[in-house]
Amino acid sequence: MLVLKKVSNGFIYSFGALGGLLFGYDIASISGAILFIEKQLHLGPWQQGMVVSSVLIGAIIGALATSKFLDTYGRRKLLVWASIIFFVGAITSGFAPDFWVLLITRIVLGVGVGITSALIPAYLHELAPKSMHGAVATMFQLMIMIGILLAYILNYTFAHMYTGWRWMLGFAALPAAILYVGALFLPESPRFLVKIGKKEEAHAVLMNTNKGDVNAVNKAMTEIEETAKQKTGGWKELFGKAVRPALITGLGAAVFQQVIGSNSVIFYAPTIFTDVGWGVIAALLAHIGIGVINVVVTVVAMLLMDRVDRKKMLIFGASGMGLSLIVMYTILKFDNGSQAAAMVSAIALTVYIAFYACTWAPITWVLIGEVFPLNIRGLGTSLCSATNWLADMVVSLTFPMMLSAWGLDNAFLFYAVVCGIAIFFVHAKFIETRGKSLEEIELDLHKRAGIKESDTSTIK
Repeated sequence: MLVLKKVSNGFIYSFGALGGLLFGYDIASISGAILFIEKQLHLGPWQQGMVVSSVLIGAIIGALATSKFLDTYGRRKLLVWASIIFFVGAITSGFAPDFWVLLITRIVLGVGVGITSALIPAYLHELAPKSMHGAVATMFQLMIMIGILLAYILNYTFAHMYTGWRWMLGFAALPAAILYVGALFLPESPRFLVKIGKKEEAHAVLMNTNKGDVNAVNKAMTEIEETAKQKTGGWKELFGKAVRPALITGLGAAVFQQVIGSNSVIFYAPTIFTDVGWGVIAALLAHIGIGVINVVVTVVAMLLMDRVDRKKMLIFGASGMGLSLIVMYTILKFDNGSQAAAMVSAIALTVYIAFYACTWAPITWVLIGEVFPLNIRGLGTSLCSATNWLADMVVSLTFPMMLSAWGLDNAFLFYAVVCGIAIFFVHAKFIETRGKSLEEIELDLHKRAGIKESDTSTIK
């Protein structure tokens, strides 16, 4: 594959992360589309809930299925398949004539979302030099935020059209087609190439991504060849003693990213704004503003990712989010309905989202992509991604009921308490991965478990 030598790192990382844009767009576009789908397809409350959450159902399926295909067919080929699934799901959902067709097509779309969430973090980590792991992996989250912002803007743009919701959903076919074309030129992961015996191709890919640094390439090849000697592991190895710290870190990040309330606050932001006294149009425009802030602070996260420890960033983020939630709780509890309450709540909400977007949002996917050993990386990333989507579904389904039973102020207080729990959990249980190669992270796991290098086929 001589063409690999001509592909720039910028092209590789940008197109490798492009699935994140589709990921973000498809989970956010439904927030505006459902307002019109409800009326035109005559959907009841249960049907509306199913249409909104159907992508999450598909995402769980796609994430769990990824582990098998990731280690059998490789990363690049799976990315091509995901782009096709995205394209088909977007087009068919845009033309859906009734509830059942829309439900099925949204599940198909969700499968593409689940595949990319499990695939891309691992793929980007395996291609990037260790000094750039955090920044490159954060590109995936940046693309997600750009996709969400694009969905907000197009939702507002198409809102004046009778068939606007079809354009909102169908538009995702365009970036899916672009991803398909780009994926054809992307290189395969050097770790997968070594695993299937294609060492020359792996060496060529590493020479490309390391900009011809022979010493770095030789060191990487030695480490990869040693770790590739391990047999592909299964559930027993994933839950074994050696991998337990990685599993706790990956699953912990996946769950806490959702249960600290992030997506509920982001997707229900217009509702929250109207509840504190904003008008509908102002709330929709504020939603776009939040999308812009998400993109900006994610860029900041990319700049910090390889300079600040992952755990410190997570603790900092949860602290800022928790304080913002307490401010919102206090204002809503004691001064609900006034103009001052509306303004302070909006500012606190924006600060909360900014802390989330530059810490928990990207770092979760960075950790999931880098923390697992090679022989179970596919299985580990798939389980964590599926867990993340399951937690997302639980939070999304319970948040409206929480609002109804507790009120908005107490819901914020609950999430503030969860932020406190997250801080303790990160400090006590998570492992630090910044500045380490994937092979060095794996060796650290063996040392933690008291496994001698001579007892494994890992790096020396």
